[in-house]
Amino acid sequence: MSSLRLGALATVVAVVLSGCDGGGGPAPEAAPLEVMGVWSGVEEERFRLVLDEFERRSGARVTYTSAGRGGVAGALAARRAEGRAPDVAFLPQPGLLRSLAADGALVELGGPALMTVEANHGDVWRRLSSVDGRLYGVPFKAANKSLLWYDVAAFQRAGVVPPATLAGLGRVAAGFASQGLPAFAVAGADGWTLTDWFENLYLRTAGAERYDLLAEHRLAWTDPSVLEALGLLVDLLRPELVAGGADGALATGFDESIEVAFGAPGGAAMVMEGDFVASVVAARTGAEVGVDVDAFPFPPRDGTGRGVVGGGDIAVLMRPSAVGAALMEYLATPAAAVPWASRGGFISPNLNLDLSVYPDELTRRLARAVLDAGDLFRFDLSDLTPAAFGGTERQGMRGILQDLLVTRDVPAAAAALEAAARDAYGR
Repeated sequence: MSSLRLGALATVVAVVLSGCDGGGGPAPEAAPLEVMGVWSGVEEERFRLVLDEFERRSGARVTYTSAGRGGVAGALAARRAEGRAPDVAFLPQPGLLRSLAADGALVELGGPALMTVEANHGDVWRRLSSVDGRLYGVPFKAANKSLLWYDVAAFQRAGVVPPATLAGLGRVAAGFASQGLPAFAVAGADGWTLTDWFENLYLRTAGAERYDLLAEHRLAWTDPSVLEALGLLVDLLRPELVAGGADGALATGFDESIEVAFGAPGGAAMVMEGDFVASVVAARTGAEVGVDVDAFPFPPRDGTGRGVVGGGDIAVLMRPSAVGAALMEYLATPAAAVPWASRGGFISPNLNLDLSVYPDELTRRLARAVLDAGDLFRFDLSDLTPAAFGGTERQGMRGILQDLLVTRDVPAAAAALEAAARDAYGR
């Protein structure tokens, strides 16, 4: 955002704040802009730095509300029912963006915000932020979710290296279990982590074309390709390979799973999740990323054709205002990513962010993988579906996969997924 535009923004904000009370007394102070997102804990602290910088540049006041474990979809539904939607929301599901746009709940972006997004973001991210060719969102945070984080010392003691195939991953996992160390710490209490497991397996076994068809529910969840991926999931996450077994996994949240694996003493060899694991490792364990804990790509079936399952958070404007539009424009610039990117646990989809901003070589490598994935990049499948199916805890895809950890009944899970998808898609 240019200094000229920042000056104009500061003038707009000053006018808004000056107001007029009609009686010559002090002008009423404008209400702060409210922003809602999914982030809490360390991630919330880092995101607040982004908002602090916008406040410094613009003179506006901004408050942040975390949606909590229930997720953005549920929090927004409740707030909209009460007639008090936030000014700006960060949506982790493009499917939710489409449904909100169809419901008339979003402000279409034009002018400077549109031009800034077009200048800084690739086609795939602009498509994910648009409906029927109209831009409604600003891609702000990306995630490389095709990663397995591992205890470097545990791998060295076992005499193994990161596997290059799915079969190799199974052998390494079984080897750790035979030595008394669970292979995986699994955050089953947060069902979205189980959807990430499935999506990585499905992309690598069924391919990108079927992945797209399944995301649009043009392929049934009872298709043999789905049964195969669910079978692999059940096999890789069988109780003896998981810290605490199925019951332990279902009682473990995301941050806790990282502490289980990489805290002292380490309780598992690996955690499968996105690049954002790095910030939790740094904040909640004594391990050093890149030294004690490293990451390798989720392996393909045959050692070739690696795909990247990614996630992300897209900012949308829900209440029109000059300050809200200015925040959207700012979020589309490389500068907006710097406060968080420079501290780790964050990847930007902004093509013009200098990779040297990231704090270490590992994060730079993971960020480049997202930008360079091209046609092999696929957005998190569950986030492309209606929120009732893929974006709500304890129901739909998340709840059914949680049940699958315990029942291990693949056909029943596939049938339940198909029934839930038909209901969510209105078929």
